[in-house]
Amino acid sequence: MKPGMRQPKNNTYADRMTAAAEAKKALQAKFRPKPAAKTTEFVDRQAVRAAELEAVRAARAAERDAKRQALEDAERLAREAEEKAREERDTALRSRQRADLLAMYGKQRRR
Repeated sequence: MKPGMRQPKNNTYADRMTAAAEAKKALQAKFRPKPAAKTTEFVDRQAVRAAELEAVRAARAAERDAKRQALEDAERLAREAEEKAREERDTALRSRQRADLLAMYGKQRRR
């Protein structure tokens, strides 16, 4: 060795082997899986997901109800229009029949 140089700390074979073993253990510890800390995030995520699912279900149910109500309203309006048209036809028929009867009886009376 040159003068002024320090002596290595591990000057024996056993020291070098011990240092290598410690380095290897440290490297393995770095890749070893760390214990997972239990968090409540999973519970929160599950609750959030359940709330979202409930909201989607409620929206779909409201949409179905709105469609059903619109269909019922359309059917009711169609029935009312048909009934009104039938009443108008009946009224027109009765008026024509009355006019025909009056015309027929009126002709008989004039004789």
